Amino acid sequence: MNAPGAPAASSVQSAAAGQAAQRVHASFGRQTVMAAFGARLARVEPGQVDIELPFRADLCQQNGYLHAGISTAIADSAGGYAALSLFEAGEDVLTSEFKMNFLAPADGERFLATGRVVKPGRRLSVCQVEVHAYRGAQATLCLVGLMTAVRVTPR
Repeated sequence: MNAPGAPAASSVQSAAAGQAAQRVHASFGRQTVMAAFGARLARVEPGQVDIELPFRADLCQQNGYLHAGISTAIADSAGGYAALSLFEAGEDVLTSEFKMNFLAPADGERFLATGRVVKPGRRLSVCQVEVHAYRGAQATLCLVGLMTAVRVTPR
C-alpha cells in the first residue's frame, strides 16, 4: 500500500520506462551509422526495441538482397538498445559478442530488427535478435542471433 500522496508503483515504473525510452532515443540519435542507413526506432519498451529500415538499393549486395553487414548492424543496435532500456541513467552499452544465423535472403520492401533481453545482468545482458523482411504484410525471418551487451559508464 502506498503512503498518502505517494505515486502508485505502476506510475513510477511507467515514468522510469519513459525516461529509459528517452535515453534510448537520444543515444540512437547520436548513432550516425543508423542515420546513414535510414534506420529509425519503431518501438522502445523495457527490454525490447524494434528498428525499421526501408529498402534501399545502395544497401544491397550483388544479388539485390540487403547486405548481411547491414542486417547485422540493425540487429546489433536493436539488441543493444533493448539492453540499454533496462540500464540506469548515466550508463551506456557496448556489444561484447554476437552470433548471427542467416536463415533466408533479406529480400523485402522494409526490414524490421527486433532485440529482446533474454537475461539481464549487472554487467552483461544476453539478448535475442531477429530481422524480418517484409513484402506488404508478408514477413520472412531472415536473421536470428544472440548477443551479449555490456553495461558501461562513459568516460
